[in-house]
Amino acid sequence: MVISGCNNQEDASPKATQQAATEQQTAVTLPYELHQTIFFGGDILTMNGDKPEYAEAVVEREGKIIFVGTKAEAFKRFEGKAELHDLKGNTLMPGFVEPHLHPSIAAIMLPNEVIAPHDWVLPDGVKKGVKTPEAYIKRLGQSIKDNAKADKMYFVWGYHQLWHGELNRDILNKLSPDKPVAVIHRSFHEIFLNDKAIEMFGIKESDFKGNPQVNWKEGHFYEGGWLALVPKISSFLLAPESYKLGLAKMTQLIQKNGITTIAEPGFPSSDFKMEYGLLKNEMDKKPPYDVYLIPNGTQIFLMAGNDNKKAMEVMETLPANYNTENIEFLPKQVKLYADGAIYSLLMQMEDGYPDGHTGEWMTPLDLLKEQLSMYWNNDYKIHVHANGDLGIQQVMDFNELDQKAYPRKDHRFTLHHMGYFTDEQADEMKRLGMEASVNPFYLWALADKYAENGLGAERANSLVSVKKLVDRDIPVSFHSDFAMAPVEPLTLAWTAVNRVTAENRKVSQDQRIDAYTAMKAITITAARTLNLETKIGSIKEGKAANFTVLKSNPLKIDTMKIKDIVILGTVFHGKIHVNKSANLKR
Repeated sequence: MVISGCNNQEDASPKATQQAATEQQTAVTLPYELHQTIFFGGDILTMNGDKPEYAEAVVEREGKIIFVGTKAEAFKRFEGKAELHDLKGNTLMPGFVEPHLHPSIAAIMLPNEVIAPHDWVLPDGVKKGVKTPEAYIKRLGQSIKDNAKADKMYFVWGYHQLWHGELNRDILNKLSPDKPVAVIHRSFHEIFLNDKAIEMFGIKESDFKGNPQVNWKEGHFYEGGWLALVPKISSFLLAPESYKLGLAKMTQLIQKNGITTIAEPGFPSSDFKMEYGLLKNEMDKKPPYDVYLIPNGTQIFLMAGNDNKKAMEVMETLPANYNTENIEFLPKQVKLYADGAIYSLLMQMEDGYPDGHTGEWMTPLDLLKEQLSMYWNNDYKIHVHANGDLGIQQVMDFNELDQKAYPRKDHRFTLHHMGYFTDEQADEMKRLGMEASVNPFYLWALADKYAENGLGAERANSLVSVKKLVDRDIPVSFHSDFAMAPVEPLTLAWTAVNRVTAENRKVSQDQRIDAYTAMKAITITAARTLNLETKIGSIKEGKAANFTVLKSNPLKIDTMKIKDIVILGTVFHGKIHVNKSANLKR
């Protein structure tokens, strides 16, 4: 019998709810026949409240927290009736929550070639970064020579023009005249194809007639062009054996980094049936984390014949039809898209770009306005991808009109990413009751290069100014948007606390936040982003017994060491999962 405060079936139907209540009643009647564990002997940081709170002991029963308090009381009530787990001075926290990660990106990126500006830690080693055009072309050419085949698509991820220089179809043809090669941009919002790739995909220029975000001559598909291309090449991107391998590697990274809950805002990316089937195949292995899915308003709109109302009707059926023990579609939530990617320098900026280029809209504004209004009027929690200050402003302007027409309380409209925004916009977010889920890693990865090329020093050094949100009591969570950042919650927290760049520059130090607020952003506030804060995110009676065990307390060490804290393992629904080489034993 399983009793879990985070059982994915609990909300699926009245029958499931009744069954859970019956099991809970049984647990009360026959408590000592059930598995119980007392955790004690280290810092137990509950993440409840606005200031750090500690408990001496926590007791879980069959995956649910049943006691949080003093060691003396825990032993008085449960000793001899529960397994003892001495933390031996280590720190116990709520399991880390990753509220915005893309299994589809992980599944494509991880089993294929990575050539990016910075080092990437993968389950099977480190892919060293390359920072110059010459080094990139040399590495790319060697990789194609060593690994590409004439009868199979060869995908390479990580290209960025500011580090790697120009890339186009002709360059790829010279590097690979007889093997199909596709280079996916660091942003995952663009792709470059050579002739052989176009031939293998079976696509024609006429397939993209009128699409302004396709440059056929250059073999370049970006933003809306990329979205139009993906469904046509999904059988290659989602090749089952490679995709399964990528998901397995993703699971390794998730466990290694102390994560017990992930969510994908924007499911599916291209092919619902295939993506869901392959994800379910991985989750049927019972890895130590839960998956929550938020429907992709744009992709389901296309699936529903370009009809937003029909798309919403499809979304309403997803929980009943597809929820499992560890995969759950979050009801009445939707993901929409405003402006382009920050890694592509295609986010929409109020003051434009120094070189005169303009940003892009991922969704035509008339369609975005229609989507926002429809889901708002139907009481959805809306998540919007918005990066630049102009993109963010446009979304807020649309929402203000919707709020005037149909006022709502506790709507939790959430802006995701928020690469660059102003104090005035933070004020407006507060007034509108909006919340935020941001990627602090943008600052580390991009500030140095964007200060020189792209945004200028003032804007680049102010990327993801989290304190503007924190100071206004706007709930803010951190996410990786994997692979826009490593799937490392402690690295995200470290970046927001220290605001240090890849070149080891300290920038906008007035925007640093304290370590406790940063840890909230990867636990309880991350749970709130998903409307799951009553189930996960803190150590509290009745919640899921999902914990992360750390070698050091992030609130008691030099903040520059936060990202290097050893993660010993996780506790997932009461079961301990040890990281390799970690000393975490029953």
